Amino acid sequence: MTSTAPKTLQGKDADQQPADWQQRLRRFGYAPRPVIGLRERLVPPYTRPSERLWPVFGIPPAVVNPLLRTAAWGGPLLVALVAGVLRFWNLGSPKAVIFDETYYAKDAWALINQGYEGSWPKDIDKSILRDPSSVPIPTDPGYVVHPPVGKWVIGIGEQLFGFTPFGWRFMVAVLGTLSVLMLCRIGRRLFRSTFLGCLAGALLAVDGLHFVMSRTALLDLVLMFFVLAAFGALVVDRDWARRRLAAALPVDEDGVLRPDATIAETLRLGWRPWRLTAGLMLGLAAATKWNGLYVMAAFGLLTVLWDVGARRTAGAVQPYRAVLKKDLVPAFVSTVPVAIATYIASWTGWIVTDKGYFRDWAGTAGKGGSFTWLPDWLRSLWHYETEVYQFHVNLTSGHTYQSNPWSWIVLGRPVSYYYESPSAGVGGCPSDAADKCASEVLALGTPLLWWAACFAIAYILWRWLFRRDWRAGAIACGIAAGWVPWFFYQERTIFLFYAVVFVPFLCLAVAMMLGAILGPPGSDERRRAIGAIGAGVLVLLIIWNFIYFHPLYTGTPIPVEDWRNRMWLDTWV
Repeated sequence: MTSTAPKTLQGKDADQQPADWQQRLRRFGYAPRPVIGLRERLVPPYTRPSERLWPVFGIPPAVVNPLLRTAAWGGPLLVALVAGVLRFWNLGSPKAVIFDETYYAKDAWALINQGYEGSWPKDIDKSILRDPSSVPIPTDPGYVVHPPVGKWVIGIGEQLFGFTPFGWRFMVAVLGTLSVLMLCRIGRRLFRSTFLGCLAGALLAVDGLHFVMSRTALLDLVLMFFVLAAFGALVVDRDWARRRLAAALPVDEDGVLRPDATIAETLRLGWRPWRLTAGLMLGLAAATKWNGLYVMAAFGLLTVLWDVGARRTAGAVQPYRAVLKKDLVPAFVSTVPVAIATYIASWTGWIVTDKGYFRDWAGTAGKGGSFTWLPDWLRSLWHYETEVYQFHVNLTSGHTYQSNPWSWIVLGRPVSYYYESPSAGVGGCPSDAADKCASEVLALGTPLLWWAACFAIAYILWRWLFRRDWRAGAIACGIAAGWVPWFFYQERTIFLFYAVVFVPFLCLAVAMMLGAILGPPGSDERRRAIGAIGAGVLVLLIIWNFIYFHPLYTGTPIPVEDWRNRMWLDTWV
């Protein structure tokens, strides 16, 4: 195939030619980085373990390739299985309505049965725990301040297993387990390494905050799931688009892929189903909690910049102009309108009934005005949304467990969801306990994992800013999208458990840092051994830390003295 691209683009890129100073330093042992081909830069191959590894475990060469293919899914499934066992084990304990389950479990039960949330009487929780069948669903509408998708999800579990703690926690535990599987696969694609992908998923499996939120009927874990799913879809779309660009570029007589400015700037990438999937997931995220809108904006910018990078790599001289002409409108249509349609569709239960809160506003208090040509249900829904917005921005009443987002990354003020102090021999407290026991569910991230993440964030920012590593930039974007918006609402009543939205990205950051500790491909055995020891010790300490705090994540009664020993910071009490 003959290319019409400029001659400078037909050979090696200019920035790949060794500089004069590099040539001179070769006499002192300097070795320049190997030149990576265009095809590998567009669609990097997956890394393979060193061939020296297999004889150590007695694995014959004929088994290696089938084993690697099996590990691509087998490894993530195994990690997810462990995560699922941890999350579903004794899921109905504590048998109580803990923290904000008092809102979402009951709203979900009403929503799944009658299409809108009811106004529940006060002090009804004990009656629900004693005999849920004796508690009628209120027909009077209730005023709720979050969209319905998260409650629909919780309601599915209640429909399957009843109006019980296990029922209202079931679907959240399912999504928590699936998110571990997703992170393994996303990490594998991001790092081109099955090992690092599974490592990221394993870190998520043993994070205390993710674990607690996976066992509690709150909305934030559901939001996290859809955010992670959207990110994963965009990562797949990035590979898909770059693969299509690579397929369109010319190949020289030696079979080497060459850049081509004309193709790179004019090729239409066409139908992109994974980007549409991301739009759907982002719509479901916003329809769970409104902070999903910030994630939509951040991810939208991220995917456009990925398109710019792809066209530049393929040879575009003016990649921004090319993206503006060829990609920007399709990217917008694939995400924003899809997300808006998904959000509105999530209110179907409220739309088709005439009893939802503010459902008849347009026909009563909202008569007249400039938008009477719109359907009454849409005007009523808009009014409802504006009222909810005012509630959120003015929510400044104090709370015992509120915290500032600056303190989240170091676990400054975790939230206690449940606390009881049974006497010795009562309620699971050991009979030989010298004093009372403490039974607590504390939404606390695994401390060593989060404190290691502080260094990992610094590392990925360095990788992104100074090494131009797109993977580090993607992880940083995920962290920023879930964390930074809360800094604009520091006067609001906000809590550390909101941070569960960006926990998967913290795990990716730590996995990337551990990969650097292990050493780059081609490292000698001594470097690999030292790196493996350092990374292995850190991972084992994180796992031990999760086991140590496990009683505080599950409400397991332990002697008060043991409980005090786990209060590493005064602000955790």
